[in-house]
Amino acid sequence: MSVPRRTVVDVTETQGSPAATSAAGALLRDLDFTVVDVETTGWSPDVAGITEIGAVRVRSGEVVAEFTSLVNPGTPVPAPITELTGISDLMLALAPPVAAVLPGLLAFAEGSVLTAHNAPFDLRFLVAACAAAGLGWPGFEVLDTVRLARYLMAAPDEVPDRKLATLAEYFGTPVRPSHRALDDARATAVVLRELLARLADREGVHTLGELTAWLAARDAEAAAGFGRLRRRRRLRLRRTRRLARALRALARRARHAERARAGQR
Repeated sequence: MSVPRRTVVDVTETQGSPAATSAAGALLRDLDFTVVDVETTGWSPDVAGITEIGAVRVRSGEVVAEFTSLVNPGTPVPAPITELTGISDLMLALAPPVAAVLPGLLAFAEGSVLTAHNAPFDLRFLVAACAAAGLGWPGFEVLDTVRLARYLMAAPDEVPDRKLATLAEYFGTPVRPSHRALDDARATAVVLRELLARLADREGVHTLGELTAWLAARDAEAAAGFGRLRRRRRLRLRRTRRLARALRALARRARHAERARAGQR
């Protein structure tokens, strides 16, 4: 089966996008976001490879360009992965290796905030692939929509979890996640737009610096809450152990008393 090489589809002209996304005062509405998704043969870049990359360039909440490519990982695709994604060895036979795809992706994302749903997973694979290809990893600002949703979406009142499929259904994305890279990136782009709108309306966060500080504060609060929960659990455990020791001591005294009464008869 013939598979096309990397394709980039320009929906609108991408000139004029910000070159420096690291300025704390940059307004979120003025920034470009590149929403990326990768499909892989497994869960760790140490033992697995990339099979597909999809990305969408977002400006003012609208997709202005798209990037997609199948990738030959150089190893067979496990049957469970093919069942999950629909990507087979036959589809990847003529696909380019990741080293040939990455330069196009990096050029596509240049000057933007790199965004993904569960970003650490995608970034581990992309950074590892760049290192293996001898490519430097650019200093992207990175935004994780899972992290953002964790603090903006009430569970279980609004959503039962913060999975991409759940959020896509909640926000009614035109494209639903399918475990194919471009579809998932498109769905994530809509989720990102809705989360940033909620962030501005509810939290008054409008700049990249404010977003960074807001997320750090939420992380600290969550860590403190987890610490308090752990302390409460340890306290309950200590109380339970003390009660168990007291009950064992009481049982021993009862047995001794019973033996003493039996000796007196």
